[in-house]
Amino acid sequence: MALTAVTVFLSAFLLFLVQPIIAKLILPRFGGSVAVWATCLVFFQAALLLGYAFAHHLVRHDRSRALKYTHVALLLGSLALLPIVPVTAWPGLESTGPGLQILGLLLLTIGMPFTLLAMTSPLLQAWRAGASSQGNPYRLFAVSNAASLAALLAYPWLIEPWLPTATQGGVWSAAYAAYVLALCAISLRRRSPLAASAVADDAPVPGWPRTLSWFALAALGSYALVALTNHLTQNIPSFPMMWVLPLVIYLLSFTLCFDAERWYPPRAFRGATLLALAVMCGVLLQERQLDGIGWHILTFLLGLFIVCMFCHGELARIRPAPTRLTHFYLAVSAGGVVGGAVVALGAPALLKGYFEVELGLVLMAAAVLWRSWGQGRWWAAAAGLVLLGSLGTATLRVKEALNEVSFISRNFYGVVRVREYGRDNPEAHERVLIHGSIMHGQQFLAPHFRKRPTSYYSPNSGVGRLFRALADRPLEVGAVGLGAGTIVAYGKQGDHYRFYEIDEAIVSAAHQHFSFIADSPATVDVAVGDGRLLLQAEGQRRFDVLVVDAFSGDSIPVHLLTREAVELYRQRLKPGGVIALHVSNTHLALAPVVGRIAAELGLQAAFIADPGVEGDPSTSVSDWVLLADERSVLDLPLIREATTPLPQGEGTRTWTDDYSNILQVLSFSRGG
Repeated sequence: MALTAVTVFLSAFLLFLVQPIIAKLILPRFGGSVAVWATCLVFFQAALLLGYAFAHHLVRHDRSRALKYTHVALLLGSLALLPIVPVTAWPGLESTGPGLQILGLLLLTIGMPFTLLAMTSPLLQAWRAGASSQGNPYRLFAVSNAASLAALLAYPWLIEPWLPTATQGGVWSAAYAAYVLALCAISLRRRSPLAASAVADDAPVPGWPRTLSWFALAALGSYALVALTNHLTQNIPSFPMMWVLPLVIYLLSFTLCFDAERWYPPRAFRGATLLALAVMCGVLLQERQLDGIGWHILTFLLGLFIVCMFCHGELARIRPAPTRLTHFYLAVSAGGVVGGAVVALGAPALLKGYFEVELGLVLMAAAVLWRSWGQGRWWAAAAGLVLLGSLGTATLRVKEALNEVSFISRNFYGVVRVREYGRDNPEAHERVLIHGSIMHGQQFLAPHFRKRPTSYYSPNSGVGRLFRALADRPLEVGAVGLGAGTIVAYGKQGDHYRFYEIDEAIVSAAHQHFSFIADSPATVDVAVGDGRLLLQAEGQRRFDVLVVDAFSGDSIPVHLLTREAVELYRQRLKPGGVIALHVSNTHLALAPVVGRIAAELGLQAAFIADPGVEGDPSTSVSDWVLLADERSVLDLPLIREATTPLPQGEGTRTWTDDYSNILQVLSFSRGG
């Protein structure tokens, strides 16, 4: 039993350690989108299902020597895929959507190793159940989840801060190779197949109603995990810590529920789930009134724990006899795949906005009503009341999200909306571009206002002062991040503006609903794709001004703010050129990060914090950092008069492609 437990622990530890490693490795390729982790979770759950299916087949045909040697051959063959460093995408998927590209990349990189690791726990549990009638093999499921927790907790505190990302992949690969050799030795030395009673149909075959119950409860838990993780990373950047915490909670609930019955008192958690759903509905309805996001995060993480305890506790209560555990795991893993896929793949295609959390609360309330049926009319009444409340919350949230919206689009990179205000007042009529919950552009539509640069790009902003200071000559301007195209309002005859924008929905909105580009006398073109990758590919292009405006949202693309990225921007400048970094952010203090990088690269810096104009709705508070090799441009009067000392971060370590630490610059209160 001890040897089996150790083997299960090691396989699960490696299985869950690889998840944040590989996701972080591929995150920059897809613009740092929060959807990367959700798509990765779907792949991990699908590979888990495949592993469980293989384990189920191996147990059912335990006497087959050919199958046994096939398993060993696959284990040894998987070593050829090491190290796990993603290099290429699946052939033919380059022109498809990011979701399919991620799935193909993961399949090529860790598909086989992950699947083989996934089958280890149910396989060894089945071998244990067949070898001895004593003990509870489901305790090994708790051991497996405990190992998963250990891996996830070790990553953000013991691994990510100290090892470069590429090194992490190499160390994991070496550990996996040692694990494969050990498991092959165990498998080859195992001479006795399962006892006939273990592989025969000695326990009743679970019927479809029971199997569907397993499937539904697992799907709800998985749905809650992915939906609430997505919801939280709309407000906090997509980085391993914010991936790990919800997944830790999810696995902790599995561990507790399958360890012993004492951890899940049904009546207590039924009531706690109804209370948690009601509180989460209240927080969603009052989201704008909450000061900061600390309580918001705490509420939804605690809510996720209670919801997962309910789903997995009910699952544990109706689990089958140990001889049917592989059947059980197949149903559970299938539910996990479907629940995660509905959020990660289905929601972007079917829902116009981020409404999956609201729908999830409705589904969870319905599940409590289902599991409370027959427990007494008071339980049914309470669950029914919460169900009505969650339906009302979903209706109000959808109505609010679509209010005054003239255009809405959702894809892999998020939700883009164009809102119109003041239609009945020509002087105040305006359009606003919103990506997620952050404004990315504003235009007043009155003829004498429509060409005015607004919001973060107003004349007194850092970028506004830069363009005004350089107005005496034609400019070659590059810009990572299009928004509504506001900065071309500074364009003049002879100027050329080239934008790099990863989201085609933003490009469509800028051209169809805003007129900055059409009204500008400058030449304007837009390249669609990740700005850093496109700049790397355009080795001969040089700019007088390179604007990087991708950090105002809460989920920032970290790969655009590393030492290597800033060095690339520097290489794309003409002599005397300037990099303009827009570092305004609700919860992240990014100016010290830029300051440290500038100091290491020997760049001159000017920090301009513009408070906006009180009472003028066309201006916004903004923070810009201007970087240049030469001080002369930054000492021009318009820039020098607004320059203030660059904020310093205590203990801030330089961000590189191999290292970044969001926690160093994170503030849970509004204002960064």
